[in-house]
Parts: sequence; structure tokens; C-alpha cells
Amino acid sequence: MRLRLRYKLLGAAAALGLAAAGTVVALAMPANAHGALQIPGSRTWLCYEDGLTSTGQIIPNNPACAAAIAQSGTTGLYNWFAVLRSDGSGRMAGFIPDGKLCSAGATNFDFSGFDLNRLDWPITHLTSGATIQFQYNKWAAHPGTFRLYITKDGWDQSAPLSWDDFETTPFSSAPDPPSIGDPGSVNSYYYWTGTLPQKTGRHLIYSVWQRSDSTETFYGCSDVVFDGGNGQVTGMGPGSGSPTPTPTRTVSPTPSRTTSSPSPSPSRTVSPTPSRTTSSPSPSPSRTPTPPPTGGAGCQATYQVTSSWPGNFQANVTVTAGSAAIRSWTVTWTFANGESISQIWNGTLSGSGGNVSVANIGYNGALSAGGSTSFGFLASGTPGTVSGLTCTST
Repeated sequence: MRLRLRYKLLGAAAALGLAAAGTVVALAMPANAHGALQIPGSRTWLCYEDGLTSTGQIIPNNPACAAAIAQSGTTGLYNWFAVLRSDGSGRMAGFIPDGKLCSAGATNFDFSGFDLNRLDWPITHLTSGATIQFQYNKWAAHPGTFRLYITKDGWDQSAPLSWDDFETTPFSSAPDPPSIGDPGSVNSYYYWTGTLPQKTGRHLIYSVWQRSDSTETFYGCSDVVFDGGNGQVTGMGPGSGSPTPTPTRTVSPTPSRTTSSPSPSPSRTVSPTPSRTTSSPSPSPSRTPTPPPTGGAGCQATYQVTSSWPGNFQANVTVTAGSAAIRSWTVTWTFANGESISQIWNGTLSGSGGNVSVANIGYNGALSAGGSTSFGFLASGTPGTVSGLTCTST
């Protein structure tokens, strides 16, 4: 089975302001951040996604993410791509202490909350032995090698993470892989194709990006479960909160807390998030009234403007299957005020002028009855209610 998991992520053109109770709060800015594994997503990346609101605040839904924020604060999440050691030189065991693998013992920002030993982190569902395209954010471009390690069968999930929990050799490595996009944006990333190891149940993938032009090294933890999935991410967003499972020592990997079917329900594809910079105008959070879902029996679409700032806005479209499963979908609409899409993620854009058509990407076309997915975009112009919003499916 070949999995091609390519998320279109939001670029750095948008800068969101944070306003609450009439008080403007300055966001922590990424000062020395360079990247993190996004497929499969690292803890910092997925927790950032889980908690980001339309106002720019981070309010966690996932209980593990909430616990990490309670311990470390949100600064680390606004710098989710900065888990690094400037003196790393690619070192692992004997350099980063046991129990601090996910934070790498970093001192630039406090990531210690992401070392918490919990089983309810956001988790990516994968298929054992499948081919996958790994993606690692390229906030800054550096030559170097990426290495991915996997936990051993029967690793002790009840104890703090240690180097003894991992296989000693990487299951995938990539020296100077190709990349897409310009540095300094969230939709730029290095990518390479690899084969997932033969595993079952819960595991943890540990990523190491070792620069070849300096000693600086980046580290990260990605929670995964091998249950026949194709890249769905669960445990995120509203409704994901649940009591913390109590870790128990196991001989075989512990099954995921979600269903073990190939398409866990509910599931969530990672949505892009706005990059933060001080050089762009700070938008005023706004929401355009959401029209009722439209579409036929096959699928329905809901359009919503999630934020806007002078001359630009961000919107999200949710696609929901009807009473039967669908294999693919296409959403069309017409902009009435000359709006123009500049960036899009989780969908393929076509059409001309104000007539917009967005089709699914390979990984988010198939939906079970009642299942949903979403795509989003950045656009120029003044947001308004769209006309002719239609969803068709096969």
C-alpha cells in the first residue's frame, strides 16, 4: 500500500493579532526556529494545530496538549519548530538525558511539557510497511541529514521515554533531501520517500535533523499507531478532551485509544496554521456568518471566513458526506467582490476569475457516511458571502 501524505500548509503571508477582553497581547515570535516533522506530525506541531483559535490564541482541546501548556506555557508552541540544541552535533543517547527526549533538554524555549508520559497525545494513524512521503518544515534552509527512529516492540509505555526504548538504527534517513517553498514560511518543507517499519499498535517516531554546516541539531517526537490508517490524525480539536489513560506495562504495543479500523472516526486531517511575524499588519479577528451547508445527497459544503485583515482574509470550507460513503469531492462557488485565492491547503484549486473549484487531494477524498474533512485558503480582497456554493461527489 502506498501512502502519499502531502498536506498543503498555510504560508507566512498572514499575521494574526491576539485580542481578548479589549487587551492586545503580544505573541511570542519565532526567533531562531528552523523546522519540525509535520508528516507524521510532532507533538509541538500537532498541539499548536489543536489549540490555535481564529483570534490567534492557543486554547488546547487535547488533554495532553493542555497538560504540556500548563507546565511549559504557550511560548514553546508559538515556536513549535524550535526544539533544538545548538551544540547537538547529531548526538542522542548520552547527550540528551532519558526522560527529556521530546524536549531535547532545550533551553531556548521551555518544551519540558512535551516530555510528559501520557497516552493521549494527538496521534497519526499509519499502515505497517507502507510507503510514505515524510515532510519536515523548512523554516530555515540548512544542509544536513534527517534520521527517523522507531520504538522497539514491547517498549515500556508506563515509564518516561528513554533511549533504550528505541531501535538503535534509523528506519529512514535522508541526506540533503529536496524541498518545496521558500524558507521562512509554513508551507515550505523538505521531503523524502521512505518505507514504514513493520510494527503494530502504538509507537513513537523520533526525528533528528543534523546540520552539516554547524553543530546545531533539531529533535522531535511524533506519536503514531500502526492500525491500517492512511495518515489520519485523531485526538485534536473540539471534543477531543478525555480522561488521561493510565499507562500500563505491555509485552506487545498498546492499541490506540481510537478504533483500529483503517479510517478512525472521527478523524482530522492536519490543517495549516498562520505564521507569525511582526512585519505584517495585525488583523482584526472577524467572522463572516456561516451559511447553511449546501450540496446534494452525496456531500455538503460549509464556508466560513475565520479571520481578516486589511486587504486579505483566511477562510475554511468543511466537506461532509451524506448518507453514503464517497470516493472524491469537488466544491465550487463564486466570489462576488473580486476576491482572489493566493494560497490553498488540503485541496486542489482550479477555475478562473471569481469562479472557484476545489477538488480533494488523494488522501482526503474518501469519506465514510457522515464523515467530514476540510480545506482552507488565504485570499486577497474583502471577504463576503459567496454564492453558488455547491458540493459534488463520486
